[in-house]
Amino acid sequence: MAAREPLRELVAALRAVLARVREGEPGEGREPFEPTRFWDALGQAFKITSQEATKLSLAFSRPPVASAEDCQKLSEDVQNAILAVATVYYWLPKGQGTTLRKMVRDATTEVVEGMIQLTETILSAPLESLCQEQLISTGGVWEACEQVSNLPRVHLCSQAVVEGQDPYSDIMEDEELGFRGNRDTYWSEADRKLLSSCLGLMKASKACLKKVLGVVKAYGKADSPEQISQLDDLADIANEISPSVDELALSMYPPMNQLGVRLNAAKLASVLKKVLEITKTSHVCPPSEEGWVQFLTGAVDHNMNKIKNFTQGQL
Repeated sequence: MAAREPLRELVAALRAVLARVREGEPGEGREPFEPTRFWDALGQAFKITSQEATKLSLAFSRPPVASAEDCQKLSEDVQNAILAVATVYYWLPKGQGTTLRKMVRDATTEVVEGMIQLTETILSAPLESLCQEQLISTGGVWEACEQVSNLPRVHLCSQAVVEGQDPYSDIMEDEELGFRGNRDTYWSEADRKLLSSCLGLMKASKACLKKVLGVVKAYGKADSPEQISQLDDLADIANEISPSVDELALSMYPPMNQLGVRLNAAKLASVLKKVLEITKTSHVCPPSEEGWVQFLTGAVDHNMNKIKNFTQGQL
C-alpha cells in the first residue's frame, strides 16, 4: 500500500488546483492575447491529460503492481498535465468576456474533478484489478478532455442563443388546444382566450431568439471591451428566455390558475423586452435591423396587454 502513497499526495495536489481554478480569475498577461495560440495550447493540454489518465488507469488495472518509483512518476506526470491545463486557462484575459471565461473555467474544473475521481477510485480498488468504477472514471476523464473541441473559439453569445434556438418544439400549437395532457380535463372558454395570447408570447420568444442569433452571427464582434461587454449582457439575458418559457408553459396546463399564468407571462415579457432593448443598443443591431426589434417589441406588448385584460378580474 506504500506504493500508492504518491496517489494520495496527488489527490491533495489536484484538490488544491481545483480550488484555485474555482476561486481565482484569469489575469491580464504581459503579452498580447493570441487566440490561436491559446486554443492550440488548451487543446494540447487537454489531450495530454487524457493520455496521462489512460496511463494511470492501465498501470493499476493488471499485474505487476506499479512500484513506488513508477507510482511517483505517474503521479508527477498527471499533476504536471493538470497544472498545464490550469495554466493555459489563466492565459485567457478578462477582456475576452465573462461568458467565454466561465465556459473555459467549467471545462477546466470538469477535467480536474474527473482526474480526482479516477485517482480516488484507484486508491479504493483492490490491487491488480480493473473494476467497473475505474473504467467509468477513466472514460469520464476522456469525455471531459474531449469537451475542449466543443468550446466555441469566439464569444459565447451566439452559443447561448443556439442552445435556446428552438426550445418550444413540444409546446402546444393553436390547433392542438384541448388535445394535450389529460383528456378528461379541459380549459374553459376564458382559459382558451388567455392561452391564445400566451402562445403568441411564446412565438414571439422563438422569433426573438432566431433574430438575435442572426444578427450576432452577422454583426457580432469581440474587438473591443465594449463589444465584448455587450455580447456578455446579451448572452446572460438570452439564457433566461428558455426557463421563463418553461415556467409559463407549465402554468398553462389545466386546471389553470389564471393569476399564475399572468405572473409567468409578465416575467417572460420582461425578459424579452430586455433582450430586445440590449440588442437595439448594441453593436449587433445596425439601423437596417431596427425594424424587427420594433416589431417584436410591439408583439410582446400586444400579447401581454391582452393577457392583462383577460386576467383583470383575478387581481
